Amino acid sequence: MSDFDDSLLDDQEALTRVDAPLRALAGTGARIRMDAAELVRPDLGPGYRPRGVVIVGPESRLVRALLEPCCPVPVVAWPFAGLPAWTGPLDLVVVLAGSVGAGPDEVSSSAEAVRRGAAVIVAAPADSQVARAADSSSTVRIRTRSEDALGSAVAAVSILHELGLCPPVRPGDVAERADMVAEESSPFHDLSDNPAKDLALALADAMPLAWGDSVLAARAARRVAEALRRASGRPALAAVSAELLPVIEGAPAHDPFADPDDGPARLRPVLVILDDGERSPAGDEQRDRLVAAAELHDVRVCAVLADDGGALDRYVTLRQKGLYGAVYLELGLSGRRP
Repeated sequence: MSDFDDSLLDDQEALTRVDAPLRALAGTGARIRMDAAELVRPDLGPGYRPRGVVIVGPESRLVRALLEPCCPVPVVAWPFAGLPAWTGPLDLVVVLAGSVGAGPDEVSSSAEAVRRGAAVIVAAPADSQVARAADSSSTVRIRTRSEDALGSAVAAVSILHELGLCPPVRPGDVAERADMVAEESSPFHDLSDNPAKDLALALADAMPLAWGDSVLAARAARRVAEALRRASGRPALAAVSAELLPVIEGAPAHDPFADPDDGPARLRPVLVILDDGERSPAGDEQRDRLVAAAELHDVRVCAVLADDGGALDRYVTLRQKGLYGAVYLELGLSGRRP
């Protein structure tokens, strides 16, 4: 018998249990706008073009994924303290530190960038340790106000566009996408008209297998899988198709007549495809193989879609839809109040 109680998803009293995470998700758009409120065009000299870009801090890999397809110079997401040995005055260091409590790695990287004479873009609160460590005449400051690393990343990418290093990113548009997901995933929309609640129901007795059809969709899949693991205490895997196929092919046979008194059933996988509308022959082939395997082994397929807007708009849409689904999954698994 399922431990998931779908009636809780439309029970306004029960929904108060997840009021805090739902409010945090609903505020994503506002935090993005807040962190982009004082953006100014960077002044690093006429025709400025760095030799390379080093990105440090939370969401550094997201920024790298946005830049790599079109950036005219090499891009590195650096996950360690300090900087790569080759970083010098010809390079640009982007430090993402969305909260006052940013870690020592961001502080160390900021100070090292200044010491080596690199240009710096730092997204951090004005009075933070990171901002102070990055202070120099060649530092572009993004004064963030929220503790949301995503807001810092959006603000930084919009500045990088001004330097000709990535396509246009409009923080207002990204924030609007987050607001749209918040509206459709609102706790006041019932299960019949709420895709996030529907996703939670689909994953009620499942081991989610999240797959993204592009670099950014794959990154969103990882974020969603992390949230699903926290919400359920169950395995949730985000991986490439070659790693997901054996899990699908090894799915236990579905027995609709299984007796719950015989013990808990093994979790069956559910394939969650995060689709941002990017198409490529390799991606289409992988999708077709996954879907065909799922059909052959009676594995359910759920699609989370984002097919409108820029690349970052679609990433945020996928991410937010999955995170809302995780909150509702946690609620459904929490059980009724005594």
